[in-house]
Amino acid sequence: MSALPTPKSRILGTGHYVPEKVLANVDLEKIVDTSDAWIAERTGIRRRHIAADNENTSDMAAAAARRALESAGLNAADIDMIIVGTISGDSPMPACAVHVQQKLGADNIPAFDVSAACAGFIYGLTIADQFIATGAARCVLVVGVELLSRLLDWQDRTTCVLFGDGAGAVVLGPSEGDGRGLFATRIFTDGSLAHALTIPGGGTAEPLTEEGLAKKRNKVHMMGQEIFRTAIKNLTSASTAVLKASGLTSADLDWVVAHQANLRIITQVADRLNFPMEKFVINIQEYGNTSSASIPIALDEAVRDGRIKPGQNVLMCALGAGISWGAALVRM
Repeated sequence: MSALPTPKSRILGTGHYVPEKVLANVDLEKIVDTSDAWIAERTGIRRRHIAADNENTSDMAAAAARRALESAGLNAADIDMIIVGTISGDSPMPACAVHVQQKLGADNIPAFDVSAACAGFIYGLTIADQFIATGAARCVLVVGVELLSRLLDWQDRTTCVLFGDGAGAVVLGPSEGDGRGLFATRIFTDGSLAHALTIPGGGTAEPLTEEGLAKKRNKVHMMGQEIFRTAIKNLTSASTAVLKASGLTSADLDWVVAHQANLRIITQVADRLNFPMEKFVINIQEYGNTSSASIPIALDEAVRDGRIKPGQNVLMCALGAGISWGAALVRM
């Protein structure tokens, strides 16, 4: 084994929030032509959580952030920067992070969004690590949050069965020289696959019209098979890249927290990494695909229930629209 890199930042605290309302597969049977058995077999999803009418994206993000700060023993005054990974903010402008800053009562610090869909949290983590490594920031809040239920066509059974709402957050701070921290991250984008996962209407290329609204061009459109194949290949390659950069192998891993998009994707990534499924943190059955919130929700659950312990090596990987993908390796 090669010498391990010296971490510049470490995770100080984790938190998550999911709405109370649960939409089970059997409920979807009443909405579209599908079945509980079909959804569970194809995806591993049994339920997903749906935001209440009076809940916005920033409400969920702020709730997860408060829990992460509490677990870190910090408060809003300690934060130097807020990074929010989301493609479903409260509005096109300003950034969702601005509303999160206000709701937390944080001072006049940088607050901005990262748009990489399901890979947004890994992108945000990578950016935060750079700021801490250079000394430009000492405490960075990274949130992954999505309220996708309002961006779905609930008559499209290929997409509406997959997604749920929720938020997860981590607080990053300087490492303490004890070997714990973020060893490596790797992020990538292939714009030639931008068509595979998109919300085509609502931007400057296709301003919304009555016709566009009627055709639901403002909703999520996905080429499922193309995403499926690409996810297996790219999640494996990104995970291999961060292992190599960290001087570790899959045998050195304690846990993998993969993006919870499809259980079959995770199974195939496990096979290619030669890592047992029982060491993957899985919660897709309860939440479905919460996009950028997926990894931090699963990470926080596993930390709080004691599965992930201090000093353990955890690999995280995700792929989202762009197509953008990435991985990170951290010693908790």
